[in-house]
Amino acid sequence: MRHVTLRDLEVSRIGLGAMGMSHGYTGSGTDDAESIRTVHRALELGVTLIDTAEIYGPYVNEELLGRALQGRRDDVVLATKFGLVSHTGGGEWNLDSGPANIRTAVEGSLKRLGTDHIDLYYQHRVDPNTPIEDTAGAVRELIDQGKVRAFGLSEAGPDTIRRAHAVQPVTAVQSEYSLWTRGVEERVLPVLRELNIGLVPFSPLGRGFLTGAVRSPDQFDENDFRRDNPRFTGENFRHNLALADDVAAVAAEVGATPAQVALAWLLAQGEDIVPIPGTKRVSRVEENAAADAVVLTAGQLDKLGSMPPAAGDTHTAAQAQMLER
Repeated sequence: MRHVTLRDLEVSRIGLGAMGMSHGYTGSGTDDAESIRTVHRALELGVTLIDTAEIYGPYVNEELLGRALQGRRDDVVLATKFGLVSHTGGGEWNLDSGPANIRTAVEGSLKRLGTDHIDLYYQHRVDPNTPIEDTAGAVRELIDQGKVRAFGLSEAGPDTIRRAHAVQPVTAVQSEYSLWTRGVEERVLPVLRELNIGLVPFSPLGRGFLTGAVRSPDQFDENDFRRDNPRFTGENFRHNLALADDVAAVAAEVGATPAQVALAWLLAQGEDIVPIPGTKRVSRVEENAAADAVVLTAGQLDKLGSMPPAAGDTHTAAQAQMLER
């Protein structure tokens, strides 16, 4: 697999999101052995960027990766996130990016991951109660101590990115970006390119929708967060099936799968974009990694890029309050 550079980190062109191995999706946490095999197969295929967070589980996803990466740590650019667990009293799903919380969070992540350093440490969501300068300064101290190599932000807006970057250079911003979620193109991506910051798209396959494998909400179990996601409910779901069919039509022309086409479109948007499709299955990581070799024509890229917008918001109203798009 090709490699690119996110500011100062060399990474594989396509990464691996580990959240679904433990959290959020139908079947999450039911087969750790297969998840570990998936991590190992990703490494064999040349995937180096692996992404997790302390909130996934919470905690169990980092523990899973710690087991999977025993003896393989040097093969990986390991990313995790802080800020959605308040260790100072608020608990899980409470924004806290204060310096004291970060210092506590990093020690827990290092222990669970079985490592002495984190390659890319993201603020998971912007904390409106903590000046971003304080957050960036706390991460800068961790970098000076050798516990962290690089600083990242997730779902941050242009002003936050600029202010953080002025204190500690930001290596990457992680935001949702795919054929059906393109909001970063107008406001965020130009700032990233001005400041030489990479973009790491999560949910690059539309939480599975763009693969064509999701045809009914009945496929989701009661623990699957997509059951409440506006894009996966009611008339929105039926409207969005046509988008998945459009991707499948291009895939048929190319001789690739819809997932590979959706990823290839993202890769074509720039060498500074490194998607992290998530999976807990060996077969899927093999499919996703092969997207690096898929070449789309200018006409196919235009056809995909001109697809109509998806129906429905990407998050529930409560979740959307944490976004700075």
